[in-house]
Amino acid sequence: MEVKKNGWISALIIGLCIVISCVAIALGMAHFKSGTDHTISATGSASVDFEADIIIWRGNFSASAYTSKDAYKKIKKDASMVEDYLVDSGLDEEDIVFNSVDIRENFKDKYDGNGNYIGSEADGYTLTQSLTVTSSDIDCVELISRDISSLLDSGVEFTSYSPEYYYSDLDALKLDLIDKASENARERIDIMAKNAKAAPGKLKTSNLGVFQITAKNSGTGSYSYDGAFDNSSRFKTATITVRLEYDLK
Repeated sequence: MEVKKNGWISALIIGLCIVISCVAIALGMAHFKSGTDHTISATGSASVDFEADIIIWRGNFSASAYTSKDAYKKIKKDASMVEDYLVDSGLDEEDIVFNSVDIRENFKDKYDGNGNYIGSEADGYTLTQSLTVTSSDIDCVELISRDISSLLDSGVEFTSYSPEYYYSDLDALKLDLIDKASENARERIDIMAKNAKAAPGKLKTSNLGVFQITAKNSGTGSYSYDGAFDNSSRFKTATITVRLEYDLK
C-alpha cells in the first residue's frame, strides 16, 4: 500500500510540474508576442531622363624648334590660329581658356662608329599648350571636336579629346527624385499594409540610397556601389532609391 501511495504522490507531482511548465511557456509566449516590434518597410525608386546643358571640351597643341625662343614663337602663332578657328566656328572668346605652356627639352642618343651608345645630346625644345572650352552651345562644340582637319592642314599639331557633358541644375533634379522615390516607397507600404489588414503608423527610419547618373539606355549594369556619375554622354538617366520603415498598427 505504501508503494502505491508513493507512486500516486509522484504522479501528482509530475502532473503539477507539467501544468506549471505549460502555464509558464504560455505566459512567456504571450509576453514575447506583446513585446514584438511590428514594422513594415519598403524601398521606393525614381528615375528621370535628361539632357546635359553644359559641354566641356579639351585639346592641346605642340610646337618644336631647336631653340626655346623659336619654339615659343611657333606655339604663340599656333595659339592665335586655334583661337581664330574656334571663334570663326561659332564659339565665344570667353568660352575658351588657354592654359600655361609646358616646355620640354629634347635629347637624342649618340653612338660611336661601332654602334655603341655613348650618351645623349640636346636636340631642341618642344612646347605644349592645352585649352579648355566650356559652353552651353553643345551642338557647336561637338562639331568642332569631331572636325579639326583644317587646323591640321594649317600645320597645327592639335590633339582633340572627347567632350564631357554636365547638367547645371543637378541639385534641383536630385531633390525632385528624392521626393518621387519617397512617395513611391510610401505607396508600396500602403499596399502591403492594406493586404495585411493593417495600417502604417509613425515613420521610424528613412534611408537615402545611392544617386546614380548613367548614359541613357545603358541599363543597370552601369550602376556603381558608391554611385555612378557619367560625364561622357549627352543624354543621361538619373536614378535614386529611398527606404522607409513605419510602425505597423
